[in-house]
Amino acid sequence: MKLAGRIAIITGAGSGIGHEAAKLFAQEGAFVVVADRNGAAAAQVAAEIAGQGGKAEPLVVDVAREAEVKTMVETVVARHGRLDILVNNAGYGFAGTVVTTSEQDWDALMAVNVKGVFFGCKHAIPVMERQGGGVIVNTASAVANVGILDRAAYVASKGAVQALTRAMAIDHVGAGIRVNCVAPGTIESPYFTEILKAPDAAALRRGLEQRQAMERLGQPVEIARAMLFLASDDSSFCTGSTLTADGGWTAR
Repeated sequence: MKLAGRIAIITGAGSGIGHEAAKLFAQEGAFVVVADRNGAAAAQVAAEIAGQGGKAEPLVVDVAREAEVKTMVETVVARHGRLDILVNNAGYGFAGTVVTTSEQDWDALMAVNVKGVFFGCKHAIPVMERQGGGVIVNTASAVANVGILDRAAYVASKGAVQALTRAMAIDHVGAGIRVNCVAPGTIESPYFTEILKAPDAAALRRGLEQRQAMERLGQPVEIARAMLFLASDDSSFCTGSTLTADGGWTAR
């Protein structure tokens, strides 16, 4: 029970990596706030956790809207008295170079992938400071360190998350707050499912598998385990760090 008695918010917890993280954190003793823009998905995950004997509640939030993020944090603190762990996991991507990406699409992605992290930390950190500490885990990506074709906005957003993680770690280490990020490789998640809607899906899948040294896709639960490490006391000497879980993609 690595997280016994702790209150955790996980954004984007209605599917994929966030779903698996919510289940795993609950299994390790945390009370999990399953935060997602899709209220039905959040409720389903919370019910699944309750059915397995864990503790969770759903919460609808659009992380791109500061007022909603502020309300999320205030609601959790009002109900539970504290906030020990924040996992900024909500995010998405789409195809496009800087030439083919519209300003509207660029701004919408940055609002979720980068401002969503900014808003979450902006409102969670003062709570953690008052209570004497806390842990923040952000979802970056292996593409923060390597370029990929036709994903300019997504790559830029994840590079920003990794850099922001380091900056916040330095700013708030004195308050007992640890800030780290996980950098997944290609994971079999809803985002990946969208990518595979291409006509040559089989060939595309094989190419994505081969770019990782293990020649397979990662599973959401494998990233959830990395998040658990960063959220728990097992990583007590880590702050400003990036835990890469990419099947060896960026090692070569």
